[in-house]
Amino acid sequence: MTASRFVTIALVLGGLFFLVSGIWAFVAPHSFYDQLAPFPPYNRHFLHDVGAFQIGIGVALLLAACWDDARFVAMAGAAAGAAVHLVSHIVDHDLGGRDSDVFGLGLIAVLLAAGAVVQWRALAGPTA
Repeated sequence: MTASRFVTIALVLGGLFFLVSGIWAFVAPHSFYDQLAPFPPYNRHFLHDVGAFQIGIGVALLLAACWDDARFVAMAGAAAGAAVHLVSHIVDHDLGGRDSDVFGLGLIAVLLAAGAVVQWRALAGPTA
């Protein structure tokens, strides 16, 4: 097995691990807590945030298996995590936080997504 093939396999398996566990923590936080992370006290918002960041890591690893551009991979992975983190604060607004959280988190998610799109277009080169 070549080094490149090994790295790709490690990226895909690691990416799937983080993506699946992140989705689990985000979508079913109580199940995730009961089965994998029974560290009291149970905190739904904390597990939503954990899931959001694991999803971002998983997306970044999976993208890195396909693209070599570090800027694109980093911004797209961070944008994915930031977007899910934003959703976490929206669905958990009744659990606390600040009124400015949604705006601030939304702003950083949009900034990172826009950066990823700009980098993606730069990689594609001029069109027309």
